[in-house]
Amino acid sequence: MMRAMLAKLMSLFFLGLIRVLTGAQARWYGSPPKAEQRIYFANHQSHADLVMIWAALPAELRGRTRAIAARDYWTKSPFRQWITTEVFNVVYVERERKGEDDPLAPLIDALHAGDSLIIFPEGTRGSTGEPQAFKAGLYNLAKQFPHVVLVPAWINNVQRLMPKGEVVPVPILCSVTFGAPVVLGPDEERNAFLTRARQAVVELRDV
Repeated sequence: MMRAMLAKLMSLFFLGLIRVLTGAQARWYGSPPKAEQRIYFANHQSHADLVMIWAALPAELRGRTRAIAARDYWTKSPFRQWITTEVFNVVYVERERKGEDDPLAPLIDALHAGDSLIIFPEGTRGSTGEPQAFKAGLYNLAKQFPHVVLVPAWINNVQRLMPKGEVVPVPILCSVTFGAPVVLGPDEERNAFLTRARQAVVELRDV
């Protein structure tokens, strides 16, 4: 009971802090907030990306939406692990494939459980304004879960809030723009889909 209460209080604290530092503005274009199972996929330039989308979502969606997080980074200290597990309820993923283990297995389990996900298809943070090429994970999830709605998102300014290599955030207005869903075509080839999905994210930059 106390553990759950503490997690709830910390969740409210971080939500307030993020909104004070960034505004955490959500802009919906073509996909209004809706209580349906979704995969939100976005550009990735900062460790703050996962909490930016989490904070931008309405409360009724936030509770059922889980961001993915690199296990090696976010479990380096007990505090990081506690925050990401108890407050943000992330899905840990391995950045390096180990043996025959499927790196998508934790995401697949979460989707089977009915969760929505926040993923970053680049796989690693970029250092420019342009997203890197998307990796195959988004395509594989779209094929396996055709009923899950794929929603592109552009996170604006967050790289200035917490640049790569920095640990102290700088207050600056940030926003998350959500676009129209992307649908995998029946016979669409992987590279064509990933290119189209990446373009859907990029086009939200100037909306």
